[in-house]
Amino acid sequence: MAGSGGGSAASRVFLAFLGAVVVITCLLAALLAFQAQATERAEAETVTLAVARTIAEMPEVVTAVTAGSDAAATALLQPVAERIMAQTPIDFVTIMTTDGIRLTHADPAQIGRPYLGTIEPGLAGRELTEEAIGTLGPSLRSVVPVTSDGAVVALVSAGITLGSVGSGVVGQLPFVIAVAIALAAFGIAAAWFAGRFTRRIAGDLPASAVRDAVSSYESVRTLGEALRAQTHEHGNRMHTAVALLELGRTAEAIGILTETSRQSQVLVDQVAARRDGDPTVGALLLGKAAQARERGVQWTAEIDPAAPRSTLSPVDAVSVVGNLIDNAVDAAAAGAEPRWVRVIFTSASGGALAVTVSDSGEGVPLELHERIFEHGFSTKPAGADGRGVGLALVRGIVEDAGGSIDHSPDPTTFRAILPGRRG
Repeated sequence: MAGSGGGSAASRVFLAFLGAVVVITCLLAALLAFQAQATERAEAETVTLAVARTIAEMPEVVTAVTAGSDAAATALLQPVAERIMAQTPIDFVTIMTTDGIRLTHADPAQIGRPYLGTIEPGLAGRELTEEAIGTLGPSLRSVVPVTSDGAVVALVSAGITLGSVGSGVVGQLPFVIAVAIALAAFGIAAAWFAGRFTRRIAGDLPASAVRDAVSSYESVRTLGEALRAQTHEHGNRMHTAVALLELGRTAEAIGILTETSRQSQVLVDQVAARRDGDPTVGALLLGKAAQARERGVQWTAEIDPAAPRSTLSPVDAVSVVGNLIDNAVDAAAAGAEPRWVRVIFTSASGGALAVTVSDSGEGVPLELHERIFEHGFSTKPAGADGRGVGLALVRGIVEDAGGSIDHSPDPTTFRAILPGRRG
């Protein structure tokens, strides 16, 4: 069969787990680094605002800015600012006049020069925290007004450079790296155990062989259900006919047996009329017809005599057709009257075979159209046989063979296009 991949199933499971671990580890490391940076920035903003408020409320600050000249104020306040910068994480403390002229600064040469930043909210009596570029480079700074008798008499700016904020993030990198390494180690161990567990079940079989085993199981299951339904239907009809014969109602007994033969013969004739039919699929259709009637679903099968045989093996062909029909019968049986299923085999462009299965069920919600082909996903109740396997298996078989499958609503229809055999 086309498309069989190399590498054992265990190796593929290990590599899939390992890939997921690498992606998740990288994402988590990035998230932790981002969170560390955000936390450090928030702490810096809190510290600058708290220090600026404290300085603005110091009595000596109000006295210095209101009692004398700017030079006298600087002489009193510069030592205070330097002491605070030495005892806190703050990189600069700038006390300024209401005109924005610095009275203190981390670099004494900048005293007497205009403050670089926003002061208008402070002049209006409001606090401000911002990121701006000053003489020390980019920084986070808070500006708080100094008031006396309700009037703004000066402004205090306390700031931390972004370089200092970044150094705090660097300090947390060992923790981030440790978490990433621990997660990676756990993930690699999980990948190893998953690969080992898969190898215990599948040995060194390639993934395609495991898929073929699942396909074989599905083929046996769906054929078994079909044959059971057909046997059950024939048994019921035979018992009814025998009972009618014992009652002397021969004509009615013959009518039941004749109708049974006629219904089966119609489908047999269609299958036999194909120039290159698959007898296994033909037997499946006969059984599924009985299964549909058993569940109160009207069955219609249309088989174009010119329809080619697909390149699928009998096992895979039964898996594809059987699963599509099973889903359709389940949906129709659970829906409202009239309940019906229609199966059509026709030729498609390029010498391909088109298998179309439609039903009268409620259909698949629009938001689930893509998910229905995912392995493990099912709209059936928990505990349904083959839960989450059927359509995923169907798509895998069809696409590996070089075909395609699509789904459309109103009515619910699945259409599989399979390469046809040549020669």
